Amino acid sequence: MSIDRLPDSTLTDSATAAQKRVNLLTMFRLGLFQMGLGMMSILTLGVLNRVMIKELAIPATVVAGTLAMHQFVAPARVWFGQMSDAKPLFGHHRTGYVWVGSVLFVISAFLAVQVMWRLGASLEAVGWTTPTYGWVGLLGLIFALYGIAICSSSTPFAALLVDVSDEEDRSKLVGVVWSMLMVGIIIGAIVSSSLLEQIDGDVPREVLQASINGLFVKVPAVVLLLVGIATFGVEKKYSRYGARSLAVNREDKITLGSALRILTASRQTGLFFTFLLVMTICLFMQDAVLEPYGGEIFKMPISETTRLNAIYGTGVLLGLGTTGFFIVPRIGKQNTIRLGCLSVAACFGLIILSGFTGNPIVFKSALMCFGLASGITTTGALSLMLDLTAAETAGTFIGAWGLSQAMARGVATVSGGAILDFGRSLFGVPMLAYGLVFAVPAVGMIAAVWLLSRVDVAEFQDNAKSAIATILENELD
Repeated sequence: MSIDRLPDSTLTDSATAAQKRVNLLTMFRLGLFQMGLGMMSILTLGVLNRVMIKELAIPATVVAGTLAMHQFVAPARVWFGQMSDAKPLFGHHRTGYVWVGSVLFVISAFLAVQVMWRLGASLEAVGWTTPTYGWVGLLGLIFALYGIAICSSSTPFAALLVDVSDEEDRSKLVGVVWSMLMVGIIIGAIVSSSLLEQIDGDVPREVLQASINGLFVKVPAVVLLLVGIATFGVEKKYSRYGARSLAVNREDKITLGSALRILTASRQTGLFFTFLLVMTICLFMQDAVLEPYGGEIFKMPISETTRLNAIYGTGVLLGLGTTGFFIVPRIGKQNTIRLGCLSVAACFGLIILSGFTGNPIVFKSALMCFGLASGITTTGALSLMLDLTAAETAGTFIGAWGLSQAMARGVATVSGGAILDFGRSLFGVPMLAYGLVFAVPAVGMIAAVWLLSRVDVAEFQDNAKSAIATILENELD
């Protein structure tokens, strides 16, 4: 069995694309998309969770559960990744999906805010009755739609990064693009904090609502602009998809079934999937409780707790910026991840200790260290992820890794809120309850290190390449 040759025109176009390597300016331009996602994440996890838990007095478990819905739709990532591999949209394999998804997620975010106000008003007026539960369900549904929109844009975008880069460029591309994600988080935190300073303290619900609504109009509009600047023309100029994919320009394309068979061709895929799951749960369990921790234990106002994301993001940015250029080349990707995981565990201990001091400066210092350790871990994991991605079905593999991370983020968000509520009932002391939230992932990071020791990149590459060739021959010939 043999696979048909690509048309001569396609080979010519692919050869031309292969000669064009993404320069540093284009890497930063691509990073604008991640910057936009960082800004949106501040609006959802950095602002909405604080407003719902503290200002609207909605239980943390309910808040975490509704927010996590945008992560629990993560299986859609595999489907959108496979779709972007097989079916171009607006003449592009990746860019069209990025654009449509971006428009949908900014609309969904604004709708979520409007439902949040209705939920808060219902809880205040009639308590936990049928109408209130109905608003909770609707809010969860909207966050699920928001998550699907994120899947449809971020997964093809990550596949685009594989398409436009060569192996020697990818570590730099990862460092730059994910650093821009943290820049977006920092900018989002600063902008949100400055816009929210006027509502520090007790303010009427109408003033709070007007300020939050304005925030969810201005920031998403900027995000859409960034998405357009980041992606316009990049795929056409730099993509190597046509040269790499044996399925390109075929009428039958790769089906979802064959893509999933390629995905499961190596046991290393499952091992790395599990490692990502555990590591990400541990890394983000603090997401839903960090701002309430600052408000309740350190008595910070809402504008100051929003700035905590900027402190954390600065640490992550330093970790991302230094790891890709200095640490990974010296000690390797897996040793980098191991160093990062152990450092994260230690930083959780520092965050707990800071709470017992009650000193905001100590807390912020521990948070900066935690961000640095997170940046080290993230860079190592992303670099290893690209090594465990088959170019022929990059969208599908990126979708799988995104599925693992998104599932973990969802579990982490819910777990953080649930453990906090459990800790409150168990100890009756806020500090001990928050300490439990930070202690659990510290232990989990040790388990992640053990899982990492079983991941073998060479085995994956040998098994996957053979399986991919066989499956594509049977599917396409």
